[in-house]
Amino acid sequence: QVRLVESGGGLVQAGGSLRLSCAASGRIFSIDAMGWYRQAPGKQRELVASITSGGSTNYVNSVKGRFTISRDNAKNMVYLQMNSLKPEDTAVYYCNSKGWISASPLNPLDAWGQGILVTVSS
Repeated sequence: QVRLVESGGGLVQAGGSLRLSCAASGRIFSIDAMGWYRQAPGKQRELVASITSGGSTNYVNSVKGRFTISRDNAKNMVYLQMNSLKPEDTAVYYCNSKGWISASPLNPLDAWGQGILVTVSS
């Protein structure tokens, strides 16, 4: 099956930076979109940033200008560079991949990583 593994989280002071990485492995035909979501304590999971196979990106307003998403299609990896971190960025961050496990028959892919904690201290 498909497995997503995140890395790069941790504790950082406000104003600092972290870079998250996510590697997808297993039976994958193609990955259309990769993204990062986060869930803070007591809040719903939200989309932070996403990127298509063609490189089109989308960000939640609260991270625009501070976070940058990128991907390596050949390695099935996605990254999230987080700069100027704020305490409100504290959350568990999840990697997501959407695409296809197989083309014949059509078998969609919608896989999640286990989540990685990012803590920003004030």
